[in-house]
Amino acid sequence: MWHGLEGFQMEGSIRCSANYVPLTPITFLDRAAVVYRHRPSIVFGEVSHTWQQTHQRCIKLASSISQLGVGHAPGDVVAVLAPNVPAMYELHFAVPMSGAVLCTLNTRHDSVMVSLLLKHSEAKLIFVDYELLDIARGALQILSKTTTNLPQLVLILECGDRSPLHASNTLIYEDLIERGDLGFEVRRPKDEWDPISLNYTSGTTSNPKGVIYSHRGAYLNSLATVLLNEMKSMPVYLWCVPMFHCNGWCLPWAIAVQGGTNVCQRKVTAEGIFGNIFRHKVTHMSGAPTVLNMIINSPPEVRKPLPGKVEVMTGGAPPPPDVIFRMEELGFGVTHSYGLTETYGPATICSWKPEWNNLSRVAQAKLKARQGVAHVGLEDLDIKDPETMKSVPGDAKTIGEVMFRGNTIMNGYLKDLEATEEAFKGGWFRSGDLGVKHPDGYIELKDRSKDIIISGGENISTIELEGVIFSHPAVLEAAVVGKPDDYWGETPCAFVKLKEGCTATEDEIIQFCRNRLPHYMAPRTVVFADLPKTSTGKTQKFVLREKARALRGLTRNTSRL
Repeated sequence: MWHGLEGFQMEGSIRCSANYVPLTPITFLDRAAVVYRHRPSIVFGEVSHTWQQTHQRCIKLASSISQLGVGHAPGDVVAVLAPNVPAMYELHFAVPMSGAVLCTLNTRHDSVMVSLLLKHSEAKLIFVDYELLDIARGALQILSKTTTNLPQLVLILECGDRSPLHASNTLIYEDLIERGDLGFEVRRPKDEWDPISLNYTSGTTSNPKGVIYSHRGAYLNSLATVLLNEMKSMPVYLWCVPMFHCNGWCLPWAIAVQGGTNVCQRKVTAEGIFGNIFRHKVTHMSGAPTVLNMIINSPPEVRKPLPGKVEVMTGGAPPPPDVIFRMEELGFGVTHSYGLTETYGPATICSWKPEWNNLSRVAQAKLKARQGVAHVGLEDLDIKDPETMKSVPGDAKTIGEVMFRGNTIMNGYLKDLEATEEAFKGGWFRSGDLGVKHPDGYIELKDRSKDIIISGGENISTIELEGVIFSHPAVLEAAVVGKPDDYWGETPCAFVKLKEGCTATEDEIIQFCRNRLPHYMAPRTVVFADLPKTSTGKTQKFVLREKARALRGLTRNTSRL
């Protein structure tokens, strides 16, 4: 007989502490401190820690957080505003070890947005890197006008720095570690579905949502990312993905699984990437296509020979095939993953098939640009008709909505039950992304539901059009949105940033596309400009749509032949 969610238990079975422990990535650090105790865990400039030291630092930091009265009540939130420095990594363990929920904030937010997120999350503490102190102070000043329950601020100075740039009553990160109790009893979740972190969506729209991650989901997705990246024991990982974004795609916890070395860097530059790879013999890194674009367009003088093949996981936005091709020419191995904040970052993987090795490099790059199949931690992935919830045929043509189901899907949106219920309508997580399913079961994104262009009744994939524009030798970046049109309804409007020293005209870009695509898919308008970006590398298309609307007018030449 089945008993609700607890399931059936055979006679003689007992669920107890000996055979059931709530899953949590905290345990990865405990194990790393034993197995890899003297191996380097973190490298940042001249600063280096071992796994044993990192474990001890995190316990002492968790102790100090607890002594500040945080982590005792369910749902206590600790915010962090910092780049990819060692403190940001340590807080991924120390905050949940204190019993609190980690909330990493986008480092590009201004004081107004930070104040809104601090208010919404009800953060009790905020750890702030010294470079972002003015932003945080501005946020607290704004917050003080509506509440007296301000979060305490803890200042993160440059490693080893003790400069007096702060008020005497300011809490200092390293001081909290020094006075922490190494004998502190780490708080583990009573239920593995308890929240471990709160991630706000990246802001491609103007209304970020607070996405709740569980200890269970973080644990499973961390293990999945180890497999996705094919990480052997003791990898060397270069941090290019912001740790504030989906908790660094769950890789802060994943690197501890294999006792790897986290190479931290404050800013992501082509010079820094090549320098760190060469110096530390980096084996793995991740980054949005904008990071890959930075690498392939780097000047020869900053490039250094790779000490070995560097495996790169890319995601966050569909990479143009040309980018993948050029990365591999430089000696990088590119794996394409896809996911959302609501799926803990990576949820699919474009698993490579041996028979594809016989194809041309161009064909291989196009295949690698697909979003692929569900990773091992996800229960199910499908393309469905959002109205009927029926799966679309695997014909690579029928467009449907990408939907997910499994243990690596968010708990929900903080304080927004209506949005949570809408996202889970029909028993699947609805991504809002549109795609097709190929005969082999691999999925390929065509667009966000709000980005697809319907022109004269024809669906135009902005992703496909952007990929073609990007292959033009003079183009550095490209983004396509729909421009309102009194005749066609809307037509493609391309925003293009050219490479330094290169030139191209509007007519040249349009003709380039017409030579490679059906004419109705080619842009009718080309605007040369910088592209507005989120800090995770996604183009803010809602900004571009507003600019395109301002260009609205009757298209007199109605022919698209």
